[in-house]
Formats: sequence, C-alpha cells, structure tokens
Amino acid sequence: MIAGVHGGRRLVTPAGTDTRPTSDRVREALFSVLGEAGVRDARVLDLFAGSGALGIEALSRGAAAATFVDADPRAVQAIEANLGALELEAQVVRADWRAALRSARRAARQYDLVFLDPPYRLAERLAPELSKAVEGLVRPGGTLVTESDRRAPLALELPLRDERRYGDTLIRIHGA
Repeated sequence: MIAGVHGGRRLVTPAGTDTRPTSDRVREALFSVLGEAGVRDARVLDLFAGSGALGIEALSRGAAAATFVDADPRAVQAIEANLGALELEAQVVRADWRAALRSARRAARQYDLVFLDPPYRLAERLAPELSKAVEGLVRPGGTLVTESDRRAPLALELPLRDERRYGDTLIRIHGA
C-alpha cells in the first residue's frame, strides 16, 4: 500500500507468473492523478484484480465499496488474504470478466471508478470487446482506468481524459 489508512502495508501476490502487480511507483502516480475527490466515497470495480492492489488502494484512500473480479483461484485467494489482513470488507468474485460484467449489467450496477488491468499479452485483442462490455457500468461523471504495456496498449473506444507512461507501463484514464 502506498497511502491512506493502510499505507505502508505489504500485499500478498498470487503464486506463479500470471499476475503482474501494479508497481508502487505507478500506483502512487495514478492515485495522485485521480486525487482524493476521484476516490473518496467511490464504488469501485477492480476487474482482472490480481492481488487487488488497485481496489485495496482505493479502499485505503476512502472508497466506499469495492468489487474485485478475477478468474484465477490463486488471485482470489490473494485478494481475500489481503482484505483479511487489512480488516477490509469487499465483494470478491471468482469469474471470467465477461460473466462478471454481464451479471453487473443485469443487476444495473454502476461504478464510480473502474480499474481494467488485463494480462498485458491480451490487452490489444480484448480492447474492442471490453469497450462494448463496460458501456453503462461507469456512472456518469465516473472514471475508468486502464493499465497496459505501452507497446501493446489497451485502446478502449471511450473518451480519453489523460494518458501517462511509467517505463513500459501505460495508464489511460477515461471518462464516462
């Protein structure tokens, strides 16, 4: 964790090489760009959550609620361990991202802040489908943040507010 009430705490990451946690440097810069107003009291969706670092950072900085989605059982275990260690409550869903978004849409759920951080190797291929799938899930005035490799960007067909590069990591901030 970078800041907030849980600043300085270390998070568990899933075993194996499939999960690439967002670096502390990138997380700190991202949340600086989002600002307190962009996080406080937000309903957060952390899709392709991995260790849950982005959603947990948002909770630590005052988000009202978070939903973490990942299909990998090791990632779900890591997220649950991290939430437990920090004594945070949140919804953790083990599901394919498509099924999770269909379920959210059927329930008319909307989020103030959405993090999309798919495996870098899939980002370019998933962009068109993700662009359509997230329609209506971000509350008007809300924010959607993508993380991808700068050489293979996750280029969503949504209004782009900001774009930042940190080494090989590309962060894009979209508005609803």
